[in-house]
Amino acid sequence: MVCSILVAASFLVAYLWSAKTGQFEDPDANAFRILVDDSVKQKTEK
Repeated sequence: MVCSILVAASFLVAYLWSAKTGQFEDPDANAFRILVDDSVKQKTEK
Protein backbone atom coordinates (compact mmCIF):
# COMPACT_ATOMS: atom_id res chain seq x y z
CA MET A 1 0.00 0.00 0.00
CA VAL A 2 2.81 2.42 0.84
CA CYS A 3 4.54 1.59 -2.42
CA SER A 4 1.45 2.44 -4.48
CA ILE A 5 1.08 5.77 -2.69
CA LEU A 6 4.72 6.60 -3.39
CA VAL A 7 4.32 5.73 -7.07
CA ALA A 8 1.15 7.83 -7.34
CA ALA A 9 2.85 10.74 -5.57
CA SER A 10 5.83 10.55 -7.92
CA PHE A 11 3.53 10.67 -10.96
CA LEU A 12 1.74 13.66 -9.46
CA VAL A 13 5.03 15.47 -8.86
CA ALA A 14 6.19 14.68 -12.42
CA TYR A 15 2.93 16.00 -13.87
CA LEU A 16 3.02 19.19 -11.81
CA TRP A 17 6.67 19.79 -12.77
CA SER A 18 5.96 19.31 -16.48
CA ALA A 19 2.92 21.57 -16.35
CA LYS A 20 4.90 24.28 -14.54
CA THR A 21 7.80 24.18 -17.01
CA GLY A 22 5.53 24.59 -20.04
CA GLN A 23 5.54 21.08 -21.50
CA PHE A 24 1.87 21.38 -22.42
CA GLU A 25 1.91 24.86 -23.95
CA ASP A 26 1.64 23.93 -27.64
CA PRO A 27 0.69 20.26 -28.10
CA ASP A 28 0.04 20.63 -31.85
CA ALA A 29 3.54 21.89 -32.69
CA ASN A 30 5.18 18.52 -32.10
CA ALA A 31 2.70 16.77 -34.37
CA PHE A 32 3.49 19.11 -37.28
CA ARG A 33 7.25 19.27 -36.72
CA ILE A 34 7.78 15.95 -38.50
CA LEU A 35 6.15 17.39 -41.64
CA VAL A 36 8.70 20.21 -41.94
CA ASP A 37 11.79 19.30 -43.93
CA ASP A 38 14.78 20.74 -42.09
CA SER A 39 17.19 20.16 -44.96
CA VAL A 40 15.20 22.52 -47.20
CA LYS A 41 15.15 25.12 -44.45
CA GLN A 42 18.94 24.88 -44.00
CA LYS A 43 19.60 25.26 -47.73
CA THR A 44 17.56 28.45 -47.95
CA GLU A 45 19.31 29.99 -44.93
CA LYS A 46 22.83 29.64 -46.45
